[in-house]
Amino acid sequence: MPYVVTEACVDVKDRSCVRECPVDCIYEGDRQMYIHPEECIDCGACEEVCPVDAIVFDDDVTPELAAQADRGRQLLVPLGRLGGARRHGPLGTDHPDVAALPSRA
Repeated sequence: MPYVVTEACVDVKDRSCVRECPVDCIYEGDRQMYIHPEECIDCGACEEVCPVDAIVFDDDVTPELAAQADRGRQLLVPLGRLGGARRHGPLGTDHPDVAALPSRA
């Protein structure tokens, strides 16, 4: 099971996680970062550097965070393997639940 990004990332997008990811599987949405579950190798490098503790190992997701944790899977899996975030570029969208959240800016 891969790492997941929770709502704590919304409107923060620090990108420390992107710099640490050895397989380039962290994609940028309009308001939050997303880890591609089919590309993540479960190394945990991203979790260690996230300044807002938004990244959680999937097996450690609490029931309160379960819906948030599944958003990346719902958004990215239908797109298939994208071949790396740098090559792909920003997603240009967010999961509908993230897009509907009030701005934190």
